[in-house]
Amino acid sequence: MDRTVVHEGVRRMRFEGILERQERVELSQIEAAELLGMGERSFRRWRDRLRDEGVEGLLDRRHGKPSARRAGVAEIARMLELYQGSYADFTVKHFHEQLVKRHGYKLGYTVTKVHLHRAGHGTYTRQKNHGVSFRVIAKWMRLAGVDHIHAGTVVGKLEGDPNIIAGYYDVLRLNSIKADPVKGLYFDQEWASMPGVMPVASGGIHAGQMHQLLHYLGEDVVLQFGGGTIGHPMGIAAGAEANRVALEVMVKARNEGRDYFAEGDEILKKAAKKNHALDVALATWGDISFNYESTDTADVVATPTPV
Repeated sequence: MDRTVVHEGVRRMRFEGILERQERVELSQIEAAELLGMGERSFRRWRDRLRDEGVEGLLDRRHGKPSARRAGVAEIARMLELYQGSYADFTVKHFHEQLVKRHGYKLGYTVTKVHLHRAGHGTYTRQKNHGVSFRVIAKWMRLAGVDHIHAGTVVGKLEGDPNIIAGYYDVLRLNSIKADPVKGLYFDQEWASMPGVMPVASGGIHAGQMHQLLHYLGEDVVLQFGGGTIGHPMGIAAGAEANRVALEVMVKARNEGRDYFAEGDEILKKAAKKNHALDVALATWGDISFNYESTDTADVVATPTPV
């Protein structure tokens, strides 16, 4: 089902249900507006549009139109080119100041910082011919006493080869690490009593991937569902509920001895029949995946020994 259709349907059903309660004097206009996450004035405007135009009046007229606030691709590309060509040794703050002062740059500091964060990561952790492996970064951060670090998702936007990501997570979490070239671990390493680092999986993950996340990353991980929570059509609380329900049914299936990785989609669909928030989440994001060819691949590939 088209996500826009889902959004509009949920939007209409929520408003009509709360409006009905308000008209029965179960809720005041202020209480109804608060439940919908809007002001009282907006609530009255929606009510009038429903009466005058029917359900068509509740359609979001912004859909199908480009956002006026969206950063242009050409301007982002120009900014990255300037950074790599002339300002690579500048901090983001000072770089942004120079962009505005010397290059007629109109985008805000936050946009610049976010894009440089992604671009900067790739310059030294994802290049085969130069740079520093993220595995080394993970060790440095553990030595430095870092509490948590983004370490890859396998299935999200910050993807990676499952074996290599497993190697990163081992470096961060285990006290005794055994050599495993397939994971990119080429020698044994003892961390003794040095505390581990909690890995964070974030970037494009959603409730529909829960079986994959549990399979690849285990339990000792922070699953940071940003857009997969805030972007839920029914609101942030419903987004959090959907993620929690998805996680709990998947852990339950694993504890019961089921092949939750292979049966994950069916387990989620069955749970969604009893939980509306999860049902909407799966309809919204269930078919979204990021099938990038991983650049974080092992130099060693396991091959069977000829008999």
